[in-house]
Amino acid sequence: MTRPQAVPTVQVDNERVIVTEWRFARGAETGHHRHGYDYVVVPMTTGPLLLETPAGQVTSELVAGRAYYRSAGVEHNVINGHDGECVFVEIEFKTAPGA
Repeated sequence: MTRPQAVPTVQVDNERVIVTEWRFARGAETGHHRHGYDYVVVPMTTGPLLLETPAGQVTSELVAGRAYYRSAGVEHNVINGHDGECVFVEIEFKTAPGA
């Protein structure tokens, strides 16, 4: 099945962090990837995301403004699971504070 690609826009990329805005049209996906850094996601829209993981498909309900944290090593394909556009900001931490 071919899906449209989510659109990443890097807003900050320096020695400490990468901040990326992700925009997903209906049904769009990131493609399978593995996170190399710890990260925080700040949803800008509310609705379900479908996650294709090594353990199977999982639904994650995003709520606008309700951030969440994940450790490096997460592997998944992220798919917009609702009818409207899905938008979130992802903040990846390249270094630990004080490192």
